[in-house]
Amino acid sequence: MPSDRRMKIDDTERQIINALLRDGRASSRELSAATGIAEPTVAQRVDQLETSGVVSGYEPRIDYASLGYDVTAVFKLTVDGDGLPAVAERLGDHERMIGVYEVTGSHDVVAIGKFTDTAEMNERIKQLLTDDDITGVETSVVLNTVEEYGQFQLDSGE
Repeated sequence: MPSDRRMKIDDTERQIINALLRDGRASSRELSAATGIAEPTVAQRVDQLETSGVVSGYEPRIDYASLGYDVTAVFKLTVDGDGLPAVAERLGDHERMIGVYEVTGSHDVVAIGKFTDTAEMNERIKQLLTDDDITGVETSVVLNTVEEYGQFQLDSGE
């Protein structure tokens, strides 16, 4: 089902978004060279994309493993019905959680966290188990990261 906030973009904006996905630090001049779109048009469209929220920021991609965060865990939580918003918010505010999703199916929340070791991960699991709103926790430890933080180029049909 399409989102109510879905924004229609034209081919010019699609080209600019795809160029930004290849290099989020590119200047208007560099984006113009990459797309063949005039620099003033690029600057105007990037500004419109930012204002509309389609482009919401420019962030570095951090390799957490190179900084000692070697353990990635996926938490699947069952939550008491009224507690769902609060649990999701608390998890989202936790500094080690890199993704929190309210989901359908046999669980209510899926959260992904990065930890320095299994002891740190275990401490987080114990905190989850003592949360009165959480009625069940399943944890999976990631053995091998194949793709993380993936984004994709937009097709002309987007």
